[in-house]
Order: sequence, then C-alpha cells, then structure tokens
Amino acid sequence: MTSLGRRRVLVTGAGGFVGRHLVARLAEQGADVTALTRTGCDLTDPDAVRAAVVAARPEVMFHLAAARQAGDGADRTATATVNAVAGMWLVEAVPPGCRAVIRLGSSTEYAAQTSPMDELTPLRPRGYFGATKAAGSLLFTAVAAERGIRSCVLRAFQVYGPGDKPSRFVPAVLAAAHAGTTLALTGPGLRRDWVWVGDVVDACVRAAGRDDLAPGAVYNIGTGVQTANEELVATAERVTGQRIATRAGAHPGRGWDTSDWVCDPAAARADLDWKPRVDLAEGLARCWSDR
Repeated sequence: MTSLGRRRVLVTGAGGFVGRHLVARLAEQGADVTALTRTGCDLTDPDAVRAAVVAARPEVMFHLAAARQAGDGADRTATATVNAVAGMWLVEAVPPGCRAVIRLGSSTEYAAQTSPMDELTPLRPRGYFGATKAAGSLLFTAVAAERGIRSCVLRAFQVYGPGDKPSRFVPAVLAAAHAGTTLALTGPGLRRDWVWVGDVVDACVRAAGRDDLAPGAVYNIGTGVQTANEELVATAERVTGQRIATRAGAHPGRGWDTSDWVCDPAAARADLDWKPRVDLAEGLARCWSDR
C-alpha cells in the first residue's frame, strides 16, 4: 500500500465525509497532517488560505473542500469561490518543494452519456455545483503547471461509506431498514456508479505517491458498475435481512439524475495500479454493521 508516512501533508475539507477518512488513513501512516476544516480556515478569504498553507509548509496537498450552496447571489458566490477559486489560491501558496497537489473532483463535471465515461468525456456540467467543480479543476491544474508542481484531479463518482450525512441516500436506506419506516424513493431506472469511500482514499494516496504521472493528470474513480436506486434498496434488503418499504416517485431526485451514470476506471487501473476493492453489497454490509 502506498504510504505518505512522515511527510507534511495539508488536507482541505478535512471535516467532510471523504476528508475525515483520508485524514485517518494519513494519521495511520504516520504523516504530519494539517487538517483544514470549514471553521478553521475560511476558503473564501485569500489571505486566510495563503496563511494556512505557509504555516503548514506541505510536501503534499489534498484539496477536498467543496461547497454546495446555490440559493441566492451570496451563496452562489461563496460556492464558486470555494469550488473554483480557492484551489488556485492554495496552489499559488504551496512551497516550491511541494511534491504533489491532488484535487478531488466530481463526476458531475462531465456531460451525461449512455456509455461509460472516460477522461475524454466532454466537460458539460448538468448543474451549478458541477460547473464550479469543473472550473476549479481547470484552474487548479493550470496554476500547478505554471508553477511546475505536479497536479492530479480525481473525478470521484458516487462515494458512500460510514460517517456520511444522514440525509444521503445510503444512510437513508439503512435508516429505513433499521427503523422500519417507509423510504421516499425516486422513480425507477435512475442509476449511479457507487464507490466505497476507502477506495477513494486509496486513490488519493496512490496519486500523491506517484512521481511518474503526466502533469495535470485526470482519473475517474468509480467501479464501472452502475446501480439503479431501487436495485440498491434490494441489495440493502439482502445484506441487512430487513424489508425496506418504499414509495416510488415520492422523492424528486436531483437535477443531474439520469438512467446512465457510470465510470470507465481503466486509466486509474493502468496508471495508479488502483482498482475498487469493496463492491456494493460488501460496502452496504459494512455500513450496516458500523451504524
């Protein structure tokens, strides 16, 4: 397993779902981690961002922070700043000896298509969040290239695992199984590529540990298998041994929901020696036992 032990590592979004898992993995490896959370550093303040990076003196930086507010003008501005501009400030501030800067992107940066998405799939985001993430990925890699610092963007598909927000789909499904309540479900046939959070963390660490990646490399992080929401519920029933009552069509879904949303992970397999190790049934079972 790739290790960043004893290196100085900066992680933004350290209080978020993936961030908490990444910080825990790095701590296990013995890395010297500076964990930036929303309350610890205002990523909409360029002076605060630069001061945090200068104090951390990172040899490796992971930019995982993301914002999702898209209500009024102020919310939209803050979301765009965190998702698109803050990464540029972070890369501008890292020391010249920084080994790598890694950004956790999103599958929502891509255009929808009926075949598995590879890294050449056009960037045509379906919503505001995806648009800000796509812009941020482009700015992040451009500034890193100007500074001669190795960068990598990992476009994660639908991440799940223990410690996720209760309002997210997998926790809501398992909560319904535990409590015996009825789950509001989308209409049939909406599919996603579900990838275990530990596998995403593994991809992050592997990308940071490789010195032979092309500058500005982009990799899709997913399983190559898509699962409809109702199919996930059926799998959850099998692994929990509980019947889950649903009301199909009672949940409106998201604006970017589609019948096809799946990753082609071949490039990550070839260049990072990465592959997903936890399938959906095992992941749901782990979440159930960890609840």
